[in-house]
Amino acid sequence: MDLAYTIQRSPLRRKLTITVERDRSVVVHAPERTSDEKIQQVVESKRQWIYEKIGHPQKYKDLPHAPGKELISGESALYLGRQYRIEMVKTGLSEIQFTQRFLIPAIHGKKRVEALREWYISKAKEKIIPRVKLQARELGVNFAEVKIVDNRYRWGSCTINNNVNFNWRLIKAPVFVIDYIIIHELAHLIETNHTPKFWNIVRAQSTTMEKAKDWLKENGQLLEQTI
Repeated sequence: MDLAYTIQRSPLRRKLTITVERDRSVVVHAPERTSDEKIQQVVESKRQWIYEKIGHPQKYKDLPHAPGKELISGESALYLGRQYRIEMVKTGLSEIQFTQRFLIPAIHGKKRVEALREWYISKAKEKIIPRVKLQARELGVNFAEVKIVDNRYRWGSCTINNNVNFNWRLIKAPVFVIDYIIIHELAHLIETNHTPKFWNIVRAQSTTMEKAKDWLKENGQLLEQTI
């Protein structure tokens, strides 16, 4: 049986690693000059491990309904772990406002979904970046740069240049989940791999770690929907 995977090469990477993303896709991260043949050999040698990861219960199950929904009055959208009603406003409003409900100007027309996405991104920058700085001080680590990014299948990442990146979709999750993801990535500045030492660091700093992991397992796909 063929095992499908994508390859991401980087001149900065020194060793080959394989990850199985939350949607069960397989990604090979390889040094720039690694041949396709060498990659295939490694993938074949890890075939059993990869299938075990693909079948892991924390990987996504299919949603019982089609993802996404039409953005109309009476619908709702996630923000910081709660669903809030959407109201389309015909007059007197030029941009999205949030007052325990989403007020969206009807003038956005067919682009109202994109407008909500931009609102989410701006809120992610406003609320997540300060929390990254706070948690870094708590952990006693220094990062080079923090960015809010559009990465469909990763909540966060820590690069070899000590940059930390966070998915804007996290702004839909509860604060305790956001903090867990932040701590998880910052802990990689201390311990690169997911060793027992790494998890001890995360657990000590994020007392609700297991609760956050359970929330993501249950609701992760909802964050990836447009609204």
